[in-house]
Amino acid sequence: MPLIRRLPENLVNRIAAGEVVERPAAALKELVENAIDAGATRIDVSLVDGGLTRLEVTDDGCGMTAEDMALALERHATSKLPDDAIEQVSTLGFRGEALPSIASVSRFTLESRVRGSEQGWRKVVDHGALVADEPAALPPGTRVRVEEVFAKVPARRKFLRTARSEYAASLDVVRRLAMARPDIAFTLEHAGRRSINVQGGEAIATRVSELVARELADNAVPIELERGGMRLSGIAGLPTYNRGVADHQYLFVNGRPVKDRLLTGAVRGAYADMLARDRHAVLALFLDLPPEEVDVNVHPAKTEVRFRDAAGVRGFIVSGLRQALSTGDRRSAQTPDAAAMGRWQSEPAREEPAAALRSIFDGRDWGAPQQRVAAPAMPYRHDTGEVIAEPQGRAEVAEEATQSYPLGIARGQVANTYVVAEAIDGLVIVDQHAAHERLVLERLRAAGAGEAVKRSQALLLPEVVELGEPDCDRLEAAIGQLGELGLVIERFGPDAMLVRAVPSALAKSDPHALLRDLADDIAKHGEAILLGEKLDLVLATMACHGSVRAGRTLSVAEMNALLREMERTPRSGQCNHGRPTWVKLSMEDVEKLFGRH
Repeated sequence: MPLIRRLPENLVNRIAAGEVVERPAAALKELVENAIDAGATRIDVSLVDGGLTRLEVTDDGCGMTAEDMALALERHATSKLPDDAIEQVSTLGFRGEALPSIASVSRFTLESRVRGSEQGWRKVVDHGALVADEPAALPPGTRVRVEEVFAKVPARRKFLRTARSEYAASLDVVRRLAMARPDIAFTLEHAGRRSINVQGGEAIATRVSELVARELADNAVPIELERGGMRLSGIAGLPTYNRGVADHQYLFVNGRPVKDRLLTGAVRGAYADMLARDRHAVLALFLDLPPEEVDVNVHPAKTEVRFRDAAGVRGFIVSGLRQALSTGDRRSAQTPDAAAMGRWQSEPAREEPAAALRSIFDGRDWGAPQQRVAAPAMPYRHDTGEVIAEPQGRAEVAEEATQSYPLGIARGQVANTYVVAEAIDGLVIVDQHAAHERLVLERLRAAGAGEAVKRSQALLLPEVVELGEPDCDRLEAAIGQLGELGLVIERFGPDAMLVRAVPSALAKSDPHALLRDLADDIAKHGEAILLGEKLDLVLATMACHGSVRAGRTLSVAEMNALLREMERTPRSGQCNHGRPTWVKLSMEDVEKLFGRH
């Protein structure tokens, strides 16, 4: 029988490092969190080769004495848990593993000075061995330098990525922590360039826009909601302002950056009928709730959490996001596309009118007041040379004041697809099909069509679907929720489910494939949201088929009716697939096209 023995301290630290410090960015996260917990008002980060060669974190926090530094380098020694109530922890760090773990797999230099003391202290640990313990000169605060990560652990070193990849991961870490604490100033330097430089004391919306994208401030809505001890704040990008990947979703729980499946699923649910499935929202959500309602001690890296009332948290986030988006639901991402603007061609300046225009100007009395005359109805020629009759929807005279309507007054129709309107502050172009598609969807919902598609259709013969026992357990736990959506199932032995009825809108779907997808959905997100999305897709499809098609000629009255209904309808700024229904070209941009500015 093999003997049971205690592992050496250095080996224990290396094992812990495998969970805490799998790459330089992970070490950087721990060090910046320590600086925040130390009460710093400014944190400076410096990287060489993405952190592979060196990373350094300097703060102006409370600092440590030589004795405290020695304790900090021991495992499970921390100042952040004054008692045993780990469920009440309010700091980012609390496990006491990070510093000894990092020091066991790198050349680690820790320098610190307590405010008011005459000198600081330095400790240098080379891959677990203390090699320097001496006084040091530095300002009040702490400076930590990590060099040659995994240099003596080649099995781990070979799994590290390129310097560029490691830098991208480190940038993401600092960006998220800087968002979480807009009261702290942050800088990040790499390869002689300062990529992050934000000042302390900023508003959350300002800090997020600085770190994510400047245009986010103009294409997002603020979030502020409180309910039963929970508070949700931050900013959410309009559905029309989206990305192809989900790496611009920043989620925080009690000030801690997290990557949580439940929160991600809640975001997807809130945007479900406003984004295409391959597009993702851009947002920063800050969820605050009593510490005892969330378990942060789930994983050594502390990026995962577990909620006591997961369903309540998800519902709170979905309703908070939908409520916030409804305040900007008629807006659309309005940043003009630079490439599209660049395609406008200017007529070269001439001293005299062109030959084709000379007859218009000949004999004109420029001193006399000019009377506005409606343009004659004339055919126009398409690029292909085909002569096309004049559209019926040509607006000739403005009967109403444009300032009365946010989307202006219709002036005409282009290509029988786009409505052109004049607003007080610019030109509005509306995609008639996309806009009407959203209006029809909202009408269907208001009329109860959403409930109609959830009605059950009983199967002539109940269908047995064989699945693994864990999948059956997940589906059995969700029987009540699935029944509300029209899917009636029951347990049929340890590894099978019996399907008695399906939503009428999905009557032609394969029950086996449907249950497999739902089981995977629950495993991934902790809740069956896929069925709701499928039903939303049915409604969206119905709306698409019932809306005005591109290529249809509209009268002036129809165009104006469309504009007025868009102004009254929730979420009219984007179609059911997340694309904008209208865009605006400001008068300033129009004047620039003609060289007036």
